[in-house]
Amino acid sequence: MNKVILCGRFTRDPESRMTSASMEVSRFSLACPSDFVNKEGQRETEFINCVAFGRTAQTLNKYCTKGSMILAQGRIRNSSYDAQDGTKRYTTDVVIDNFEFVSGSNRNTSPNANHAPSYNSAPANNYSAPSFNTNMQTTDISEDPYKEFSDETNISSDEFPF
Repeated sequence: MNKVILCGRFTRDPESRMTSASMEVSRFSLACPSDFVNKEGQRETEFINCVAFGRTAQTLNKYCTKGSMILAQGRIRNSSYDAQDGTKRYTTDVVIDNFEFVSGSNRNTSPNANHAPSYNSAPANNYSAPSFNTNMQTTDISEDPYKEFSDETNISSDEFPF
């Protein structure tokens, strides 16, 4: 199972681009506090690179800026590309499938302001809040991605920690 849940703040405004198929892509990073406490008694912060596609990317680009806080659900994706200098570069991102705004989402506004929409109460003034839980389209892969690997493994069950 490849599932990630993150709660963090945008470290910069999301970068928006369009694919050749006219799908919007949003790249950003989230600063997420870790449970690890260092020698000084302070919690460490992890900086996680994220990417979103389609409607999820559109919504993030429209409503999120540096300092905004979200609760996001997604999956880890490893990929590679050829850099301009001809070297192969490898990346690891979290693909955001859906997210929610977290109350107090922007540090740069009034502390008394209510930043997160309440989805449990009736909408005021006949306003209906948009749904932010968008699902990604899946692609059927007919070719076996593991065809280059043999069926044999040389791993004993003693090597697993569980």
